[in-house]
Amino acid sequence: MMRQYELVERVQQYKPDANEALLNKAYVYAMQKHGQQKRASGDPYISHPLEVAAILTDMHLDESTIAVALLHDTIEDTTATRAEIDELFGEDIGRLVEGLTKIKKLDLVTKKAKQAENLRKLLLAISDDVRVLLVKLADRLHNMRTLDHMSADKRARISEETMEIYAPLAGRMGMQDMREELEELSFRHMNPEAYETVTKRLEELSKRNEGIVKKIEAELRDLLVASGLTSAYVKGRQKKPYSVFRKMQSKSLSFEQLSDVYGFRLIVEDIPSCYRALGIVHTRWRVVPGRFKDYISTPKQNDYRSLHTTIVGPSSQRIELQIRTKRMHEIAEFGIAAHTLYKDGATNADGDILSRESNAYSWLRHTIEALAEGDSPEEFLEHTKLELFQDQVFCFTPKGKLIALPRGATPIDFAYAVHTNIGDTTVGAKINGRIMPLVTRLANGDEVEIIRSGVQVPPAAWEEIVVTGKARAAIRRATRMAIRKQYAGLGYRILERTFNRAGKIFSREAMKPALHRLGQKDVEDAIAAVGRGEMSSLDVLRAVYPDHQDERVTVKPSGDDGWFNVRSAAGMIFKIPGKTKAGHDGGHAEIDADADIGPIRGLSGNVDVKFAPTGAVPGDRIVGIMDQGKGITIYPIQSPSLQRFDDQPDRWIDVRWDLDEANKSRFMARIMVNGLNEPGTLAKVAQTVAGLDVNIRLLNTVRVAADFTEMMLEVEVWDLRQLNQLLAQMKELDCIATVRRLYE
Repeated sequence: MMRQYELVERVQQYKPDANEALLNKAYVYAMQKHGQQKRASGDPYISHPLEVAAILTDMHLDESTIAVALLHDTIEDTTATRAEIDELFGEDIGRLVEGLTKIKKLDLVTKKAKQAENLRKLLLAISDDVRVLLVKLADRLHNMRTLDHMSADKRARISEETMEIYAPLAGRMGMQDMREELEELSFRHMNPEAYETVTKRLEELSKRNEGIVKKIEAELRDLLVASGLTSAYVKGRQKKPYSVFRKMQSKSLSFEQLSDVYGFRLIVEDIPSCYRALGIVHTRWRVVPGRFKDYISTPKQNDYRSLHTTIVGPSSQRIELQIRTKRMHEIAEFGIAAHTLYKDGATNADGDILSRESNAYSWLRHTIEALAEGDSPEEFLEHTKLELFQDQVFCFTPKGKLIALPRGATPIDFAYAVHTNIGDTTVGAKINGRIMPLVTRLANGDEVEIIRSGVQVPPAAWEEIVVTGKARAAIRRATRMAIRKQYAGLGYRILERTFNRAGKIFSREAMKPALHRLGQKDVEDAIAAVGRGEMSSLDVLRAVYPDHQDERVTVKPSGDDGWFNVRSAAGMIFKIPGKTKAGHDGGHAEIDADADIGPIRGLSGNVDVKFAPTGAVPGDRIVGIMDQGKGITIYPIQSPSLQRFDDQPDRWIDVRWDLDEANKSRFMARIMVNGLNEPGTLAKVAQTVAGLDVNIRLLNTVRVAADFTEMMLEVEVWDLRQLNQLLAQMKELDCIATVRRLYE
């Protein structure tokens, strides 16, 4: 276990004027508070905050951050309080310790929605001060280093959490060395067999090629020095097990097929020397085509800068080279932590203006802005994970603005990255001057021009094409708004008719005072709810006019046995079949317009109810149409037949499903199947239907071509979900070309 004076000495090595008294005070306080507490390994608990502090000294962080590391578990695990820490160490340190305490309570590997909500809280906690993130990552690294003392289940859970969240987050902050170690430790516990196999193969390779790394280092260094780069530093290494395993998995390669297991870093004085070293190496050895990347002119969003190339180098070995300056190397190793020693506006050795808010931290703040977009927790989690894991391509607008996107991005992603309104109105794209499909995958250096239309609405299918969280979230919102607009249109017509029947005039303005009674946020939400069938139009009428007495539909015998005349509120008379209730004197009858009959709400009395010939099933949005002499016919809202009644508003009845789960019935729907005209097709269709507990009521077949037959099936299902499941499974049959539901 590290001693107190050793920690102070480590800080003073890179910051001679460090506040030694603060470090000693934090050490003593943490030691006293943790007292006799032990870790799972049996070590004194104080060893953990000490090791976390030591990890942060490797990043050359200031003494305040080191003090926070020493204190980070005190509020959670001891009798320490925020007020006490504020008094002893100041509010700044107290705030950071409390932020770390809140993060520690998170359980990220849980059900998806909870995991997403916890990730929100994690990012919110670290967005206020990046030091919270640095301490948390160091805390996680030391816990992973000592994970062997935990139970197998806990090791697996913590490793999954680390691989899913903390390792990519470290990488996104530019802390590549920490990311690699977190991945290696997680890999060892998540997939021990694969870890052991890859590690063993790498050890065998290292023994077989013993001395080759040193030999290549020497040859590269001698070449650079001989060419005038006398201060060049060359360091080689064999790739880590997880890096090798991931490459084998992603490219479906065996270990023997891997050709670039060795990587070398060439560190030079300045940027011109980087390009000079690149020319020297490329002149001496053959370059592997397509493997050069310039991250100096176009840095990654986590501030990473280097030249990457792969050559067939000394001893005919295929090796990867990274060429960078000393400052670039610091940022590549420590990422966002490498910025903390520079004040705003300071200039580094490369002539770059530095800021405490690095590109990596700017990304973090940008991600937090997504919290205000109103996405669901699951969408936010998807968005953030996409941003964390994806590598990038760099594209340009016609005016030269650089747009960084995840690899695999399309022009649609590009459009949404520029602005949400541009994405929503995209209809086409030019890539490098040529009109290309919107599904085209963008490449580094592409110039993208977006073609727009003011009447465009993004298709819901785009969600399957795009790869950025921003684009997906925007497409979902636009789709939701388009659907809401459709339902609002239907709801408006229903409400107009209901209010007219009651002798009232419907208006949006009249609804506003009643919104709180309806439990809706705004008028359009309420109207759309009526259109979706979630709220009765009569409920809206009663909320707007609380003193209104429901109009009654007057029914009296027509003189023909078994038939009644129905007079609507608007005075229209319809002849419908029905039965007189027992004990009724045959005179006038008052029927509540919102009573229930069978599975349909909104009907009344003994009115004859039937379904449209194509059927309707629970889950469909439905409306009722009053037919002269035939009672009420129920239609699904998608039925084209409803267009015939657009100019007859008094015939429309607002109805909804009202099924008792304990007393369900089957309902009919029609589907059209286009299948191959070959033996076994009908049998496969029948097996699929039977396998889902669906009943075939009627089957007609028509041969439409030499190779195809159309089958019209009337099926009886419990609800819309079962019907959709049937359609989906039929589409998967290799003998079926198309399947669709019939509404006409």
